[in-house]
Amino acid sequence: MTTSLTLVRRIAARPGIVFDAFVTPEAILQWWSPDEGPVLETAVDLRVGGQFRVRFRTMDGKEHEGNGRYLEVERPRRIVMAWHWSHNGEMDERAEESRVEIDLREIDSGTELTFTHAQLKTEASRASHEAGWTGALSRLSALFERPGDPHAS
Repeated sequence: MTTSLTLVRRIAARPGIVFDAFVTPEAILQWWSPDEGPVLETAVDLRVGGQFRVRFRTMDGKEHEGNGRYLEVERPRRIVMAWHWSHNGEMDERAEESRVEIDLREIDSGTELTFTHAQLKTEASRASHEAGWTGALSRLSALFERPGDPHAS
């Protein structure tokens, strides 16, 4: 049996800009970590079947690396990736592959992001991934916040 999580965020940027934040190494370096720790390395081959990799260090000093391949790329509205932990990450998911779906929908204030991580093996893994992705997506949203804008979240 597998489980999944879905997170929805409103981001004050057009879908094409949010899409680019998920697939350009320069942008990924700015946000793809669950806390204020740095993103250390990233590589992207943006095409169906192309590989990606992201390595980050959390505030507790641990390094984590996830990688996988792109299953769907529909700019600027959808990205689907096979996800795999290659260094640290969630113990229950090592040597396993899960699925990340990113759907972007234009709204008046920018983009509604629906983020789904599916095919997780345990409830503990789902909870751990939910905490990690919640932190990372908060960092992503913060990249586009405008001071004093009540719709920036």
